[in-house]
Amino acid sequence: MNKYTGIAALMLVSLSVQAGEFHLTSNEIKSDVQLSDSLVFQGFGCDGGNKSPSLVWSGAPEGTKSFAVTVFDPDAPTGSGWWHWTVVNIPATVNSLMADAGNQQNAKLPGGAVQGRNDFGYAGFGGACPPKGDRPHHYHFKVWALKTESLPIDNDSSGALVGFMLNANKLATAEIVPVYGR
Repeated sequence: MNKYTGIAALMLVSLSVQAGEFHLTSNEIKSDVQLSDSLVFQGFGCDGGNKSPSLVWSGAPEGTKSFAVTVFDPDAPTGSGWWHWTVVNIPATVNSLMADAGNQQNAKLPGGAVQGRNDFGYAGFGGACPPKGDRPHHYHFKVWALKTESLPIDNDSSGALVGFMLNANKLATAEIVPVYGR
């Protein structure tokens, strides 16, 4: 190794330590692991607890002014996937959501946070409920670090609108992708 290779390696290590890595974790969900019944929808032929999991994130990039959380199923047989949850305007000082934060009463969300309308037709978390006999679906639980303090979203905003706004304002994302089939 010459002196330039050594300097480049040192600079790379220094950059990765400074930048950190944006991570999402949860006690209730893990990538490629079947969701528990507590996270399954109640209705549409499904019989679950319909509660959102606890989520914790770390390593947000510099310049983060707010966060958002989404849950999306690209495997839904709709031609456009299925939005299970959107919540935006989570203050940059917040780095977690407690279990059942996605309930329709909004009592467990941080102040200022707004839930958009899921594809079940209401603002809040809607659990997994793929058609019986489908192969297991992938549920993308994603936290978004955003360059804006707030988005003009209300409880009637569709997942597609929220997704557009998030992609236009994202600095970074982190996700966990559990599965569910019945």
